[in-house]
This record gives sequence, C-alpha cells and structure tokens, in this order.
Amino acid sequence: MSNHTKTLEKPAASWRIKLGAALFGISILLPVAGIPLVTTLGLSKTMIASASGALLVGAEVLGVCAVAIMGKSGYAFIKNRIFGFLKQHGPPQKVSRGRYNVGLVIFCVPLLFGWLSLYISKWVPLLSYPLAFAIGGDILILVSLLLLGGDFWDKIRSLFVHNAKVQFSQTFKKEAL
Repeated sequence: MSNHTKTLEKPAASWRIKLGAALFGISILLPVAGIPLVTTLGLSKTMIASASGALLVGAEVLGVCAVAIMGKSGYAFIKNRIFGFLKQHGPPQKVSRGRYNVGLVIFCVPLLFGWLSLYISKWVPLLSYPLAFAIGGDILILVSLLLLGGDFWDKIRSLFVHNAKVQFSQTFKKEAL
C-alpha cells in the first residue's frame, strides 16, 4: 500500500468514530431530555406514553447504529476511553478506617431516614416535601459509595454471589476478642 492510501484510512476511521460517538451521545440524551419535554407539552396520556416509547426505541436504534458505524475497534476504543476515565476518577480500592466509617454513616442515614419518615411524617412538618428528601437521600447514597471505596463494592457484590464466603483477617479476630 502506498502512503497516500494509509493517510486516507486514518481520517476515515476517525470520522467514523466521531460520528458513532455523536450518535451514541444522542442515543443517551434522547430519552433523558425528550421524555420530560414530552410530558410538559400537555398531550393526552396515550400520546405521552406513545411518544416516550418511541423515544426509547429510537434511542436503542441509534445506539445500535452508532456501534455499527464505529465498528468493533471503534466501539472498543470509546469503551476503553470511558471506563479508563471512570477508573481514574472513581473510588480507590482501599480507603482509611475514618473514611470508611464516615462513608458507612452517610450510607445508613438516608436508609434509616427513608424507613422512619413513613412513621414520623405526622409529627415532622418538613416531611411534607418528600421529593426534596428523596433527592437528597439519593445524593447522599451516591456520595457514600464514592467514599467507601472499591472494597465496599466487592462486599456488596458478594451479597449476590451464592457461594461467597466471609474471610476475616487476623487483626479483626484479635479485635473481636
């Protein structure tokens, strides 16, 4: 192959990746932005449901088209870039004891509040705005998951693995005694 052919292949691959990434981004934004927009238009419930379904199906079709345009290597490139970014900026595998304890408290507070709010809503007037508390609780749980680190994610995952076994370290056994 000549140098001229090699230079033509590189831009062709890059425009395919750019177009595929743009379509993939649109496939994510379409239902996220489109469904709330459709609900505010004042259409009938049937029309809202139909339009929402069409947006979701359209998003899936765009996602498949994006992967087809990018090709296997382009999709792997985009996936590696995204997961590489998330891994770089995500929670560390091991965290300090203090950070772990703070993360556990932040994780448990929204769960306890959500459970107790059903019983104490009569006596606490602030609970008349449940959406604000639900959003705040969701944000606290997400922050706590970032604080708790990767080891906590492994512990959560082990809840869903039937054959998972708990193995305590020697320091834990000495502290327990």
